[in-house]
Amino acid sequence: MALLGSARGLSLSGGTATGMTVNTPLCFRGKKILAPMVRVGTLPMRLLALDYGADIVYCEELIDIKMLQCKRVINEVLETVDFVAPNDRVVFRTCERERERVVFQMGSADAERALAVAKLVESDVAGIDINMGCPKEYSTKGGMGAALLSDPDKIESILTTLVKGICKPVTCKIRILPSVEDTVNLVKRIEKTGIAAIAVHGRKKEERPQHPVHCDVIKAISEAVSIPVIANGGSHDFIKEYADIETFQKATAASSVMIARAAMWNPSVFRKEGFCPLKDVMQDYIKYAVRYDNHYTNTKYCLCQMLREQLETTQGKKLHAAQSTQEICEAFEMGDFYEETTAIFEAKKASLETKVQDEDDQTEDPDVIKMAVRFDKREYPPQITPKMYLLEWCRKEKHPQPVYETVQRPLDRLFCSVVTVAERKYRSTLWDKSKKLAEQAAAIVCLRALGVPEGKLCEGENHLINKRKRGDQEPLISRDHGEDLAEPSHKKANFIEETSDMNVPKMPR
Repeated sequence: MALLGSARGLSLSGGTATGMTVNTPLCFRGKKILAPMVRVGTLPMRLLALDYGADIVYCEELIDIKMLQCKRVINEVLETVDFVAPNDRVVFRTCERERERVVFQMGSADAERALAVAKLVESDVAGIDINMGCPKEYSTKGGMGAALLSDPDKIESILTTLVKGICKPVTCKIRILPSVEDTVNLVKRIEKTGIAAIAVHGRKKEERPQHPVHCDVIKAISEAVSIPVIANGGSHDFIKEYADIETFQKATAASSVMIARAAMWNPSVFRKEGFCPLKDVMQDYIKYAVRYDNHYTNTKYCLCQMLREQLETTQGKKLHAAQSTQEICEAFEMGDFYEETTAIFEAKKASLETKVQDEDDQTEDPDVIKMAVRFDKREYPPQITPKMYLLEWCRKEKHPQPVYETVQRPLDRLFCSVVTVAERKYRSTLWDKSKKLAEQAAAIVCLRALGVPEGKLCEGENHLINKRKRGDQEPLISRDHGEDLAEPSHKKANFIEETSDMNVPKMPR
């Protein structure tokens, strides 16, 4: 596909997410760095910044508690590593392209939680950073971000635990304190923890972007410690173009410069040759957003930050009205690109599904009785299910209660269940979107193979309904979930381990 073969490295045949190698340790001297920015520092922006010349990119701050709920999955369609929450939302997505240059920033106020998260992501990133400068309430209310500045003991505990506990370099990002002396003393204490570098936003926690950046304080810090100091906060006063990055670095005597808003407005600020036309920058960003299945709301937000004063133009209004990735592409005359990319992903997904199905067929137990059936609750009376009928039949025939073994397929995260009844196994050949549906389908296969009624409306009088009307004291179902309370916990949920799992993109959106 011609559009994917652009100079921006959007080929779908790139490196694999599973081919992990040992990293060269990050150097934080003489670097131009994309700052961590909430809602901005997702994968498309990080890759675009690298394309334009950034040396290191930080991801947006991600909270430790949320990350600890995630499962690491390999996304074979996108060729990414995804950290997926229980609700299937991708919290952090990365790829081989950035693995040796992306620093994972987390929000944490607990050393052990921070270490657990660091170990979870360590093999997929180049470094770990602790946010100690964010003044926003969502960060400080949990004792994170700028709240840590008033608790040096906790800072020391978190950083020391990380430095001792992982192999990747550890950094932190702070804001300055009310006095230069206090700030320098804090940074000296931080340096003793063994961190690789410290980023300093040259404003106090109560100051905002319109307030002047305190270059003198960053310079005092740079002169007081031996570790690299990364100067941040120069977008408003200094950095209007590439040449200004060096000006800010000299003003602060810092080892490196970290850029936030200037890069958010136009990530080609990292380009030595000068800015690219904004239209080209936005189209490059959209290509990455489509290529890596970025959620359209995040894509839209970042594009709005780039358009700024042009939001009232015709194109700006089209972007504002867009309610999907496809509509965003159409607003920028990239509808063909979207269609072509989507087609490639669908073909790749289908190929992988065929491969998985072939592997399933080769390893399938020949003694399992199979039928192509699904459970449709509309075909059954309210609160009556095939599982209930199968349980009743087993009790009547004095068989052991049914045992359900459920697996989740890595490729599309669908479920299949095998039910064992009287030492025989039954399952549907169709995979379902939930564990409950898969178990109901397995029960249907068993009931049909046995020639036993399964409770469908078309079967006439339902003895379980009559049993309920007679006030049977045995609770058959949960009012909350419609699940069989009379069933035992003879269910084995066998989910695929993290290294073989993946979160398939839902395209098109």
